[in-house]
This record gives sequence, structure tokens and C-alpha cells, in this order.
Amino acid sequence: MKKQNYIKWDEYFMGIALLSTERSKDPNTSVGACIVSKDNKILSVGYNGMPIGCSDDEFPWDREGSNLDTKYFYVCHAELNAILNYTGTHMNDSKIYTTLFPCNECTKAIIQKGITEVVYMSDKYSETDSVIAAKRMLDAAGVKYRQYTPIGREIKLNL
Repeated sequence: MKKQNYIKWDEYFMGIALLSTERSKDPNTSVGACIVSKDNKILSVGYNGMPIGCSDDEFPWDREGSNLDTKYFYVCHAELNAILNYTGTHMNDSKIYTTLFPCNECTKAIIQKGITEVVYMSDKYSETDSVIAAKRMLDAAGVKYRQYTPIGREIKLNL
């Protein structure tokens, strides 16, 4: 008889996105993303962080101050990192699992790459112009989005 308490695909892929958050150096908001093909193969993962060659120790992580002294002009978001990390030929009809609803800039890339569904954990910025614009674009492009429903199961990893 097969094991009965295995995790379903949504739990597995959101778990990968959650594990990816642990790579982020952002002291306030760690985000992870996992892109999956229509046949449930992981295509790419990403997390929010500085671009390659830009030191995590030399660029700012602050949220307040002048634009050049905060993280916002420098950090690459998890969704965009997952898209840029992909080395295959296409992402058509894929899904992206992300721990935070994507911003308008990441949404443009999601749509352009042919990703057809966004599964997100948190939508804590739902009232911001960025997320409102993102949802407008997803709706216009016919990209589905849905909030992940946690199953309340804890899985401990000993690394």
C-alpha cells in the first residue's frame, strides 16, 4: 500500500517557494518563487536579492530614505529572478508559485513569458497601486491567479 500522507502538488511547489525565501538577505521581506511546467516539472526558482555582481554587503537594505539609499532601486524580485534564472526554451502554459503577490513590474515579465497562472501565498500589498495594476494586467491578459490555502502541516528539515 502506498504512503497516504504525501503532500499534493500545490503544497510541494509552494514549499519550494517558501524554502527559497531562506536564501534572501532582505531583513524585512523575504520572497521566494517557483515556476512549474504544465506537467508539474520545476522549471526555475528564485528569491529576492541583489543582482549578480552587486554585493549584499555594499548595497542598501533600508526601506526608508532617498531612493538611492533604499533597496528598491537595486533588489531583483523573486519572480523576476526565477524568470531570469530559467535556461530552457519557453515557459508557455506554466504556473508560478510565489510567497507574495507579484508587483506590476514582475507581472509584465510573467505575462510576457507565457506563464498562465499565479499561485500566491500573501497579498499584503493588495491596496497598493502596484498590485492593483498587476491584477488589471493579469485580468486583461487572461492569466489566472489564486491564493494558496495553507494545509497547516509543518515539515521539519534537518539541513
